[in-house]
Amino acid sequence: MKRKGSKNKLIASIVVAIITLLLLGLLPSSESTNSSLYHFLIRVHADGLSGGPPRIIAVIHLLLLAILGYLAVRVLNTLFSFLFRLRQGFEAPTLAQNVFSIVAFAIIFFIIFSFEFPDAPLGSLFTTSAIFGVILGLALQDTLGNFFAGISLQADRPFQVGDVITVGANKHTGVVEEITWRAIKIRTFQNHVVLINNSSAAKEPIEVCARENVNARLVYFSTLYSDSPAKTIHVVREAVREAENVSHKVTPIVRIRNLGDSGVEYELKYWLEDYAKYNDTDALIRQRIWYAFKRAGLNFSFPTRTVHVERKGVPREEDGGALVERLSAVDIFAPLSVEETGMLAQAAVRHVFAPGEIVIRAGEPGSSMFVVHNGRVRVQVNENGRPRTVATLNEGYFFGEMALFTGEPRTANVVALEETEVLEIGHAAMKTVFDANPDLVESLSFVMAERRRGLAVQTDAAATPHDESAGILSAIKRFFGLS
Repeated sequence: MKRKGSKNKLIASIVVAIITLLLLGLLPSSESTNSSLYHFLIRVHADGLSGGPPRIIAVIHLLLLAILGYLAVRVLNTLFSFLFRLRQGFEAPTLAQNVFSIVAFAIIFFIIFSFEFPDAPLGSLFTTSAIFGVILGLALQDTLGNFFAGISLQADRPFQVGDVITVGANKHTGVVEEITWRAIKIRTFQNHVVLINNSSAAKEPIEVCARENVNARLVYFSTLYSDSPAKTIHVVREAVREAENVSHKVTPIVRIRNLGDSGVEYELKYWLEDYAKYNDTDALIRQRIWYAFKRAGLNFSFPTRTVHVERKGVPREEDGGALVERLSAVDIFAPLSVEETGMLAQAAVRHVFAPGEIVIRAGEPGSSMFVVHNGRVRVQVNENGRPRTVATLNEGYFFGEMALFTGEPRTANVVALEETEVLEIGHAAMKTVFDANPDLVESLSFVMAERRRGLAVQTDAAATPHDESAGILSAIKRFFGLS
């Protein structure tokens, strides 16, 4: 639509220019067209318009040439905008274009006027009209104030289109959409359009969050006094650094801001890639903190006098049967008896992850495995510096078993596809089972060897089933200190 409108304006300008040139060609030349404006006005005053056509021809010449001058200014303005965009990389401000048009047209008009009326006393004319200029200036002082304030804003360039600004005591906050000779147009985060006069904006403090900057935000939360500050700071920092729109250039900062009545009050400072999305990012950060607290066993503080007694690490009676059933369905635990599976279920730790959060990271050390209890996860490996999904695991699937049984580092990233609850089986829980039944080591090593052969990529020098099972058995005994 904008391109079509520009094309129509171009066609209209060409038509007007042609008509104007035709009219100029049809007008007869006359020596009276070069008479001074002063004598012309005297003659018009003395005998009206009966003095003949030469006086009228001069005025018509002036008007037609002024029209051509206006069209020339339009062409110059288009050229100015093109050169400005070519040099600066963005569109010229509307205010700059308007000022350029006014100055250029004034110069061209005075040149045409001087050519048509070389003897006209322009100095006397401007002196006589000075009083009218004062009256006009007083009447338009607000408009002129906005105009010159707009020029000042364009000269200083404290902000540009696309920046987020907050103006004045009313705290109008939004994204700058346009800067004109009269006002600043911003769009608030409620999708409202606010126009702020340039003269008012020049008198108010303006907070600018430029697009090119990495701007920071603050999010506040609090924990119970019984929770470790060091643990809290580490958990929150790691939880938010992978969130969307959080800049990787600066590490988030978590610090204690106050020791409150109900708990320890914290301040999280993080930096955004796109500040215009800070509302959504703040909400995402608070969500990540909640899930991180849930997994780490941290607690938000709140004003209460209720005493809570919690037995950590012990599943509730109504959940115990579900956990045993879930672990019994895992093929790697098939050699275990019901009692041994119950021991693992009692020691299992439940974690909840938000969509997009990393459950385990490739290369990190580990000594536990995970079973997907609710939700789904994606297994990713790095391929030429980019993540590639190799599997999607649903409820009942497991991952990380080699870290539990042999202590090998994690070989892939596992990311939650949705809100996902996993059961973590740790080294201590598995060692308790092995101490009670040492014969399980050989059975589990055979099951793991079968699983590894089923998932491994075929190679020319594949190990035999016996050798692979023996190697896993040796690694398990060494890791758990079994003879």
